[in-house]
Amino acid sequence: MDCAYCFGTGWEIFPGKGARPCRCQQNLRIERLRANAHIPRRYEKCSFDNYHPQGNNFTADDVFRSQSHAPNHAQMLVREYPLLDLGLLFVGPCGVGKTHLAVATIKALIDKGISCLFYDFRDLLKEIQESYNSVSQMTELRVLEPVYQADVLVLDELGASKPTDWARDTMTQIINTRYNDRKATIFTTNYPDKTDNPQEETLTDRVGVRLRSRLYEMCQIISLNGTDYRTLLNQTQKPRPRGRSR
Repeated sequence: MDCAYCFGTGWEIFPGKGARPCRCQQNLRIERLRANAHIPRRYEKCSFDNYHPQGNNFTADDVFRSQSHAPNHAQMLVREYPLLDLGLLFVGPCGVGKTHLAVATIKALIDKGISCLFYDFRDLLKEIQESYNSVSQMTELRVLEPVYQADVLVLDELGASKPTDWARDTMTQIINTRYNDRKATIFTTNYPDKTDNPQEETLTDRVGVRLRSRLYEMCQIISLNGTDYRTLLNQTQKPRPRGRSR
């Protein structure tokens, strides 16, 4: 069915003012941006509306404060972009909503017509490594070009890959390129800056001193505390009889 505004021409006529690209073209652009954002199916439904902090106003503990304030910083990026090119670094243990908020942020940006891309950092490194295979149809440049070009990039699980020299050099190349081009990047990581347990690694241990220093300049740090919601969900689920599919 033809668009009621442009009748399939792609141009909307405004008497006395000429023509401009039809509003339906913007809707098509947003659909393309969503399809190309590489958001995993598990996180497709994530939004600010369905993000629920642990605890409540009455507990007023560190967990609730950290999780309830975190969306405010992300929504400010959505409101201010592109005037605000400072990215975000979500730091916290597993299952506190870091990836949820990162995806909610780029989905809201896509609705504004901004190109965004999601990558688990481990998957990105794997794709780059596979591009070195002589039978691969991809080159390193073809893998990295959309990572460099996206207006806003999410790199999920920063530091999760083994910190080899190659991995650190690759991280530095990607992050420095986006830094120099003043492109906003959103990171999530399970590794804190400080730990009381000498057996636990910090983010600096995983990415190196120079890269951690660059992240301070590129990002606003958002720390989230709490318990792994997946563990809490598992504890509340009732066991199902064997043989019954979900």
